[in-house]
Formats: sequence, C-alpha cells, structure tokens
Amino acid sequence: MTVIGFLSTAPATDESMAADVAGAIEAIDETGLTYETGPMGTTIEAESMVELLEAVEAAHESIDADRVSTFLKVDDKRTSDEPASEKVAAVEDHLGREARTDRQ
Repeated sequence: MTVIGFLSTAPATDESMAADVAGAIEAIDETGLTYETGPMGTTIEAESMVELLEAVEAAHESIDADRVSTFLKVDDKRTSDEPASEKVAAVEDHLGREARTDRQ
C-alpha cells in the first residue's frame, strides 16, 4: 500500500512564513519518509495512514505560532505500492513531455 499526502502548513501571519515552513520540512525529513516540496505544499509518501499522519502532526507541531493553518489531501492507494512519481510519469506519457516548464 502507498499513502500519498499533499500537505500545506504555515502560521497565520502577514509576515514571511519561510522559516516556519522550513522547520516543518525539517520535521518531515526527520520521519524518514520520502517527500518533495513545491511552492504550494509538500507531497509525502508513506506506507500507512499512521505514518503519514505522524509526519503531518510533526510538521504542524513544529510551527510555534498562536495560530497554524494546515491543509492535507490524501490518496490512499490500498491495492498499489506505486510511488507518487509514477502518477506524474503517467501524465507525462500522455503529454509526450515533462509536465513542467521553466517559463518565468
């Protein structure tokens, strides 16, 4: 089984959130799970919901603020061990190219 989560967590503030988000990424890294950070959130791969939720809790709790906002989307692939990268590869196969651009 593969459980893929998309996590976005940050303090509710008008200030820069970069340091807090970096702390959350460090907390995820310490779990030993595979992850990839993008501009809107982090994709985390786990073998179970328990593992995923432990990483989410670690990231959420790493933020020292009066108010913390956390968004989690879960894809629980109960009959597959396919990694998240295979989902991207399938889309790229249909596109015939990478699913990204370097345009600024």
